Amino acid sequence: MTRDHDPGGADGPEPVGDRVRIFRRGKVWYANFQAAGKQHRPSLKTTSKKQARVRAMAIETELNKGTWKESLVAVTVADGVAAYLTYLKAEDRAPKTLTKYTKVLDRVKELAQTRGVTDLSGIDLKFVDAYRKQRADDGAAPKTRYTETVVIRQLVNFTLLRGMLVADPLKGLKLKKPKPTPQPCWTYDQVQQILAASPYDVRPALALLTETGMRFGELAWLTWKDVEPRVLRIQPKEGWRPKSGDQRAFPRNPVIDAALGSLSREYRWVVTMPPTTHHPKPGRQWTERRLLAALKRVLKGLGLPGKLHTFRHTFISNALLKGTPVAVVKEWVGHVDDEVIKVYTHVHDGASQAAMRKLTEANLGRDGEVDRRGVAGGGSAQIQPSDTEGSDGDAGK
Repeated sequence: MTRDHDPGGADGPEPVGDRVRIFRRGKVWYANFQAAGKQHRPSLKTTSKKQARVRAMAIETELNKGTWKESLVAVTVADGVAAYLTYLKAEDRAPKTLTKYTKVLDRVKELAQTRGVTDLSGIDLKFVDAYRKQRADDGAAPKTRYTETVVIRQLVNFTLLRGMLVADPLKGLKLKKPKPTPQPCWTYDQVQQILAASPYDVRPALALLTETGMRFGELAWLTWKDVEPRVLRIQPKEGWRPKSGDQRAFPRNPVIDAALGSLSREYRWVVTMPPTTHHPKPGRQWTERRLLAALKRVLKGLGLPGKLHTFRHTFISNALLKGTPVAVVKEWVGHVDDEVIKVYTHVHDGASQAAMRKLTEANLGRDGEVDRRGVAGGGSAQIQPSDTEGSDGDAGK
């Protein structure tokens, strides 16, 4: 009678070749051999002795050719995701990035459970197709579906590099980058209208966004220690760091000085939310939701489109339109990618029309005064392509 603790049963292991033997434990057959100085007893995953011999001979052949590799223990989707998030935190990724990745990977885990996918090898092309369809049904925009698929691709790449997968389940995956969606961009005159229509306790925050092109997070985390006699310094702090990760300095100008002069230095933050009935204590840090809501009320009254990030679009566009060198603009706003800065190199309708008139007159050899009314703040709110989510990352604000 065969005993579970005796690999060979009553008659001992049975040789299949020169190096591999088979034995039965309970009803299942196993192989027994040495490789790389270690004893291996992998399951042959069969109760048939005939099939066990066939699989053992395959191992024998691989051993003789030197191609045999120890099978990896399947890593679950949940463990792979946890390892990847731990890596991202160790790499000091921005909190906003970690939040975005966590949401995507939580959806991956939920879909894996729904589809009965237990290990990482199940994150294959069919899985990605199912994920993209689910997100489309949820109403996610093409750009969102694209960036989330990139996150899944990065998860698989990470697990491959860490030896959690022996083969790429997403081999052959091709991602088509969606076309940029239009984004509003104001003229200088429209920005002045926005500031004039803004409540007194909101105007300084919007004025600083107007004059610096800062992202909302950079404005919200600006402290009085960052305000130096000649510059505003954007630098990491405990619990927050700039999107680019690097610190930079923005030169002060009279408009910035006036905005700063209207603010109290009693609190840590340069700009603070006004007190409310529920939060009567002053000095609280602005939240993006509250400042955006205040801006939306102003824009609705003026009949203009836009959001907080439109101040950044407008600043960069206006600086380039007025002849500021690209390198200087990039130093101010924190861009490092040349492809990103190209997104902003557009001109307003008024300036474009004036340039065309000037070119036409030059070509036709006509003399005369060029009508510059289009340059002087004409035109409605302009449209420009947006940057992608992995680039500037704040397009949705």
